[in-house]
Amino acid sequence: MKYMLLIHSAATDQAAACESSFEDWQVYDKAVKEAGILVDAHSLADLTTATTVRVDPSGERAITTDGPFAETREVLGGYYVIDVPDLDVALDWAARCPGARDGGSVVVRPIADFGA
Repeated sequence: MKYMLLIHSAATDQAAACESSFEDWQVYDKAVKEAGILVDAHSLADLTTATTVRVDPSGERAITTDGPFAETREVLGGYYVIDVPDLDVALDWAARCPGARDGGSVVVRPIADFGA
């Protein structure tokens, strides 16, 4: 079953002091690839490059703002899509992810399969 691991970094005031090293991410990337479970993965560009679009009831673009609008102290930094046997295995991989450390979190969501 495919799962998306959504990697949220800690609040910006905490993140500077607690981020995992580049080497930590390289080790995790290598482990996911060598396990044969990697479907896709990407880091997202800096939050300041984001644009939020909203539409009105007629479907027309109504509001476009620079950056995301979120009432949260966490920032979505990237994701992995993995193909593993079940949720428990996905949770184990999420716990190993450097993004789950130091105030960050990894949200695990199953990928919907509409063809089944």
